[in-house]
Amino acid sequence: MQVADSMKAYRVSGIAPFGSVRNKFSLDLPADSKADAEHIAYSIIGSRHKAKRRAINIESVEEIDPRISTEPKIQHAFREQIAAAGGAIAPTSEEE
Repeated sequence: MQVADSMKAYRVSGIAPFGSVRNKFSLDLPADSKADAEHIAYSIIGSRHKAKRRAINIESVEEIDPRISTEPKIQHAFREQIAAAGGAIAPTSEEE
């Protein structure tokens, strides 16, 4: 999967219903724009937790440097850019 030049990494944060409680969430997503990242977040949370869009409250959508994310989707999508920039900034967690 090659990332187009227009793709960027975004962090979407907010509050959503997860079962009978509402919790904070944060998703790192590759997307073309902030609106696209917001739409993808609605889709992911809605499909995983059966939450309607009006029940999901997105508080912020911000562009991030792909090197600080530990999300596998981001690392895979931007692997060439991360390698060209000298590697990840975030420490990688090792499984024990």
